[in-house]
Amino acid sequence: MWLFLAFLIVPLIEISLFIGVGGVIGLWPTLAIVVLTAILGTWLVRTQGLAALGQVRGSFQRLDDPTEPLAHGAMILFSGALLLTPGFFTDAVGFALLSPPVRRGVLSILKRHLKFQTAQYESSTGFTDDRRPRSASKDTIEGEYSEVEETHRKSTSKSGWTEH
Repeated sequence: MWLFLAFLIVPLIEISLFIGVGGVIGLWPTLAIVVLTAILGTWLVRTQGLAALGQVRGSFQRLDDPTEPLAHGAMILFSGALLLTPGFFTDAVGFALLSPPVRRGVLSILKRHLKFQTAQYESSTGFTDDRRPRSASKDTIEGEYSEVEETHRKSTSKSGWTEH
């Protein structure tokens, strides 16, 4: 029901804003503003999106919880979609979502209304309580193996990848 209302109300708001702004400043300045906000929004989304991607990579490298950087990245992506949509209302919401304090506020509201669940893998070869790998070296991979005898069959395939 909420989605239906959004698809009904947002275009009505945009149409009324186009008519109102166009009546005050004229058609061509109104269209120029729409094009300029799309260009500026695309540039801002690109720069902030790359920064958010760097934060996600950093959280993975530190083995931290990537939830917050991923949520910021998703909101930046959503703001990009809003900024590419022609209109003043969607541009205002899109530019607002590009502001880190607004994103933090939206994230805190989402945290209150959604239930988040995390999982942590722990075993002798997994992660310790401080979420760091147990092996001393980054080049060491711990594991177990057993030798398996190969059976040699003649393959009709010329590539050697399949056996019949």
